[in-house]
Amino acid sequence: MRDDEFKAMMEFLWARLDEDETAARALKPGKNQDVAKLQARVLADVEAKRRLMDWVEEFPRRAEDNEGRVLWKRAASELWAGLSREFRSPVIHSLVAAYDGHRDFHPAWRLIEVEDEYEPREGTPRARTV
Repeated sequence: MRDDEFKAMMEFLWARLDEDETAARALKPGKNQDVAKLQARVLADVEAKRRLMDWVEEFPRRAEDNEGRVLWKRAASELWAGLSREFRSPVIHSLVAAYDGHRDFHPAWRLIEVEDEYEPREGTPRARTV
């Protein structure tokens, strides 16, 4: 994933989480405990997603703090940051996919369903152990 695509997805997700938090805080539960529970669950969900986003960005931020390091340490840190984001970015892709249908959602962000070659297809006999 290119840096600009990743950045756009992150910005999109931060904005959606801000909207979700604002909407949840605007709820007036009153005597309805179900609304209060829903509000608490949405706020907890928003916070958990923000933590995941911070986790995804953690190593790239550390790589930016490379000034003053020896060249080989800086190169190793930058390499690790890039690999780290490549392995962690599917988390962001999955979180963004929940907002498919939002007016700012880009069609290229849709998840591609991949058939697992190890999963038996429907109607295929499964092996049994005796």
